[in-house]
Amino acid sequence: MTIRKNFVLDEKVAKHLEELAKERKMTQTAVITNLIEEQMRERLIDEKLNALEQFAGSMELGNYNDRPQAVQAIKADMDV
Repeated sequence: MTIRKNFVLDEKVAKHLEELAKERKMTQTAVITNLIEEQMRERLIDEKLNALEQFAGSMELGNYNDRPQAVQAIKADMDV
């Protein structure tokens, strides 16, 4: 399904959009769509990275967050 939207662009931005579309041999709608989708992909990646960082930060690892250690050293400290 497509939805029709009307946007007001200043003259400079409208010209840039026309140039990008012509250069890429795309419609102006396709240029806008691609740019929006690219921004959303980046946003989703950032959100996933933030969630991973929060998850990793919430794990109980004692003082192991303070300094990087080899897995073998951590296991030795834990008697694993």
